[in-house]
Amino acid sequence: MRDDLELIIRLQNKESKALSAIYDRYSGALYGVILRICKNEELAQDLLQETFLKIWEKSNQYNPEKGKFFTWAYRIAKNITLNTLRKPSKLIQNEDLGVYIDKEANEPKQNLLQLDGSLKKLEPHHQKALELVYFNGLTHREAHEEMDVPLGTFKSYIRQALKKLRETYQKELFLFWIIIEKMI
Repeated sequence: MRDDLELIIRLQNKESKALSAIYDRYSGALYGVILRICKNEELAQDLLQETFLKIWEKSNQYNPEKGKFFTWAYRIAKNITLNTLRKPSKLIQNEDLGVYIDKEANEPKQNLLQLDGSLKKLEPHHQKALELVYFNGLTHREAHEEMDVPLGTFKSYIRQALKKLRETYQKELFLFWIIIEKMI
C-alpha cells in the first residue's frame, strides 16, 4: 500500500514513469473489466487507452482516504466503457456492409465457447484465479485474499493456468494445421 501511495503521488506530480508503472500494475485487471462489459477486444483496447488517459488527467482527484486506487481506476474504466456503449458514434460503421456477408457465421461467439471449453479443462483453483483477475477485474492482491492463499501461491496459479491454456491452444492449432495439410 505504501508503494502504491508513493507511486500515486508521483502520478499526481505528472511523472510519466509513474503512469507507466501504474499501467503495468493495473492494466490487466482493468482490461478484463472493460472486455467483460463491451465484449469486443479492439474496442476494449481503445477504451483501456482512454481509461489511462483519464487517469493521467484526473489523477489529482484521487483521494486515498476515500478508497483504494484500483477502485477509483475501476470506476473510471467502467464509466468510460458504459458511456461509449450508450452512444454509438456516427463515424463507426455499425453494420457489416461487406460483399461476403454470412449472417450465420458467429466467429467471436465460437472463439468464446472454445475458450470457455479450454478454461473448464483447468483445475478448479486455476479457473477461480483466472476468473477473479480477468473476468471480475480484481488485482492479484485482492484475488489472493479472496481465495485465502498466499500471494506467491496465487501468482503461481495464474502462471500455471496461462501456461496450460497456451499449451492447449498450441495443440489445437497444431491439429488444425495437420487437418488443413491433409485436405490440400
